[in-house]
Amino acid sequence: MEITSILVEWFPYLFSGIVATLGLVAASLGLGLLFGLPMALGQIYGSKPVRSLIGVYVWFFRGLPVLVLLFLFFFGIFPQLGMGDLPPFFVAVVVLGLRGAAYQSQIFRGAIQSISEGQMTAARSLGMTRFQAIRYIILPQAVRIALPGWSNEYPTVLTDTAICYAIGVAEILTRTTQIVAQTYVTMPLYLAAACLYIVLNYAGMRALHYIEQRISIPGFGQGGL
Repeated sequence: MEITSILVEWFPYLFSGIVATLGLVAASLGLGLLFGLPMALGQIYGSKPVRSLIGVYVWFFRGLPVLVLLFLFFFGIFPQLGMGDLPPFFVAVVVLGLRGAAYQSQIFRGAIQSISEGQMTAARSLGMTRFQAIRYIILPQAVRIALPGWSNEYPTVLTDTAICYAIGVAEILTRTTQIVAQTYVTMPLYLAAACLYIVLNYAGMRALHYIEQRISIPGFGQGGL
């Protein structure tokens, strides 16, 4: 009964951690999409210097652990730029978003390359510019093809948010640890936090799967394209 009363008493405090976690996930995925899709296009249609620059970016952010990137930006890069007073939440969004962009760029690159080159040729033969062909022919298909792979970024980013505890972001794990420090109850509280992550993961993946089914390309994968 004591454990139940503790969970009930501290749930509003823990709930604000859920909001922070979902905010981190949404902002990070959005930032990753904002940078990842243009980088995918740059890797395919860009000049050699552009492709090389993007390649270095992808290599850097995919090659370092999230915790190292968080410390690098929070204690190193931002303070050196005179922005050492940035909120931990903002730094976490930047790090997770930039790292996510590296992974998302490869998801979109694979989707774009799966589209027949003949479609670009046909679009150009109809008088479209390269930009118009990419915008109206290639991208609408690529985004829909990439969604299943892109959806896998959700659970990855969701679990990565727990690492942001290290720089003081008040997400689920941070608030759970603070409650443990106040109540000296460990196992039930960390189990409750684990359950929250499982529920958020399941709900998010179900929603993304529904969207995937709604916008999937009929016949793709069975010779439809």
